[in-house]
Amino acid sequence: MNLDDAYANGAHIPGAETYPQRWATAAEAYRKRLSVAGRARLGLMYGPGTRHVMDLFLPDGGMRGLVVFLHGGYWLRFDRESWSHLAEGARAQGWAVAMPSYDLCPEVRISDITRQVAKAISAAAAEVPGPIRLAGHSAGGHLAARMAAKDMLPSEVSERIETLMLISPLVDLEPLMRTSMNADLRIDAAEARRESPINMPAPKPSVCVWVGGDERPAFLEQASKLEAAWSAQLVVDPHKHHFDVIEGLADPQSPMVARLLSRQRPV
Repeated sequence: MNLDDAYANGAHIPGAETYPQRWATAAEAYRKRLSVAGRARLGLMYGPGTRHVMDLFLPDGGMRGLVVFLHGGYWLRFDRESWSHLAEGARAQGWAVAMPSYDLCPEVRISDITRQVAKAISAAAAEVPGPIRLAGHSAGGHLAARMAAKDMLPSEVSERIETLMLISPLVDLEPLMRTSMNADLRIDAAEARRESPINMPAPKPSVCVWVGGDERPAFLEQASKLEAAWSAQLVVDPHKHHFDVIEGLADPQSPMVARLLSRQRPV
């Protein structure tokens, strides 16, 4: 059974074609503003590849810790420069925010990207002291969740991670084997088992799965699967779809940012 429509977000979002340019425009303006203010360190290398690069946005005062945002795009598209503006919510609250790029499929496999992201987080952690929050959207939600696996990160880094915010994450890769995307993703049964967070033990950090109420049913199902597997907090954001559900990250006063920066799991 082909599941292309189940995972086709743009086809079900009015004006979907306008979002990538809107993201890129907002992100470019944000980088320019932070660069002029001396609060942006752009193009930091964390590995040997041309895409092994991250941007680091610094708060105006002392640093409370580090947030790392991992972008989505089905491991096939985008890079750090489309999402810079999403750093503002945490940055304005006193947190440094790192945004890495990574290699894309089909040049690499998802398991390769996972290892690259671990290197990026370790490099960012070496730049910024204090606690760490990981946030990721869609495929980036998968990558953030994978960082909770044992031995994925050095112990001195993993012990600093206090919160995972997984926004509309892909946590069960098996269904993606039945989409046309898999011609480029090349997920096989072994990789699907190994790379699916629902097959991992629940991690020690607090976990929030945040999903839009107007998401495709497949993404709501993915979120529910991780809620069950990890006993995670599930937040369904009313009237949000896959493309606008991340907008709260740009707002220092949003409930999304408040949850990301909180340490304890809400009762």
